[in-house]
Amino acid sequence: MTKVCDNSTHWSTLEELQSVGIDSNSATGAAIHDSRGSGRVGLHNGKCMAATMVRNLLIFANRRAYGAVMSRKARAADLFDQPNCAKNRAKSEEERKLGCSRQLSPGAAAGGCAFDGAKIALQPVADVAHLVHGPIACEGNSWDNRQAASSGPTLYRTGFTTDINEFDVIYGGERRLFRSVREIIEKYNPPAVFVYQTCVTALIGDDIDAVCKQASVEFSKPVIPVHAPGFAGSKNLGNKLGGEALLNYVIGTREPAYTTPTDINVIGEYNLSGELWQVKPLLDELGIRLLSCITGDGRYSDIASAHRARANMVVCSKSMVHVATKMQERYGIPYLECSFYGIGDTSNALRQIASLLVQRGASGKLLDSTERLIQAQEERAWERIATYRARLEGKRALLITGGVKSWSVVAALQEAGLEIIGTSVKKSTKEDKERIKGILGQDALMFDNMTAREMYKLLHDAKADIMLSGGRSQFIALKALMPWLDVNQERHHPYAGYEGIVELIREIERTIYNPVWQQVRIPAP
Repeated sequence: MTKVCDNSTHWSTLEELQSVGIDSNSATGAAIHDSRGSGRVGLHNGKCMAATMVRNLLIFANRRAYGAVMSRKARAADLFDQPNCAKNRAKSEEERKLGCSRQLSPGAAAGGCAFDGAKIALQPVADVAHLVHGPIACEGNSWDNRQAASSGPTLYRTGFTTDINEFDVIYGGERRLFRSVREIIEKYNPPAVFVYQTCVTALIGDDIDAVCKQASVEFSKPVIPVHAPGFAGSKNLGNKLGGEALLNYVIGTREPAYTTPTDINVIGEYNLSGELWQVKPLLDELGIRLLSCITGDGRYSDIASAHRARANMVVCSKSMVHVATKMQERYGIPYLECSFYGIGDTSNALRQIASLLVQRGASGKLLDSTERLIQAQEERAWERIATYRARLEGKRALLITGGVKSWSVVAALQEAGLEIIGTSVKKSTKEDKERIKGILGQDALMFDNMTAREMYKLLHDAKADIMLSGGRSQFIALKALMPWLDVNQERHHPYAGYEGIVELIREIERTIYNPVWQQVRIPAP
């Protein structure tokens, strides 16, 4: 019988590990409390284990790490297999099995790795503890990287990390992970703990599934593994891996206190700067119940009972549409893709939601109520916009963003009288690009990866009056002495719904006519 020991004098066999539900492979420098709270497993500076055993355990770890990488590839292919995508349907069966993910080129994760994407997608769940199993820099880089707001709990803004060190890399970090989960539950008592795997802990073979499973049993709390190490792929893949964790471990695990014929889920909405709160009052006025938001201002229990909704609405299809398609397959919940940016898109979204709910059994009176609400809100919004529209008519804007904003913000800007000289489509789907052509015409200027020099040249050649983008490209506009407005996730103003479009146009007007631009354009003496 082979035995291994830890820093104490207690000895545990691999058979004993299996008896308490722990994979024997996790003995690679690991340490997990058994169900009795006394047994430990691990290595102790090599003195209590023969070199052969050390070698065999390292082989186990390497095999498990390789197997995890291969399973991640299979999961990635499944995540990108979208049955409703026309491009995907045109592929052969073999090509469809490979999915739509592309091999990353060097530097492709500079804008955010898979871990970063998973953290972005899940961190807005406000009442759970988000524990990063890896070096402290991973948590430092990903903490609060969006202005996701909460109407209640603030635990999501507390950074938790196992902060593994060189010792853990050699002997394994599972023991530290288990202790960290226990400490969080004892101090904060969250409804659940999300455990994020990172590059280092994935490479050394830490079995976070086994740790989470044992911790869930011992502490009677859901402990959810999120398999999204940075090397797995891009930030967008990480978004999808975060959604997959919700599908596999959260959604469908609880029942709501009650249901109504107008229950909906909003998927891919992160409540940036409180944008959800500009839309929810509209739904409330129509009697549409927001069963859960995945994941902005989210609550664990709401998301766990999301499978009882009558319909799903997808806001950001690039990051979360697979959650909607899987829920349609598993629970029969239909979904639609809409946008709440701009007056016209907000009205269309409300109409589509009401129509789908009526098809699903809601009262036909909902359609009439929706039209009355739209008429009142549109009149109010257009009246408020008129003040700014006179000063913005004919101004030229360059939009550097992506995803749903690549077309939804375009429509909103046109409502303000702005002329769009071009829009980026870096994170946009094929459907997003078709929508852009429908708005701007077939000759619309769309670009994917534009260098700083090309962007600078476009600003001058097109005689743009303002650039709307994220923080990473702001300095190009400032170097060109061009007004710039942040429309990405770091912004501090909400732009969704009828109130949001008024706020966006107000900010554009303030930015363009800020007197600082007259001063900086005066030649130096």
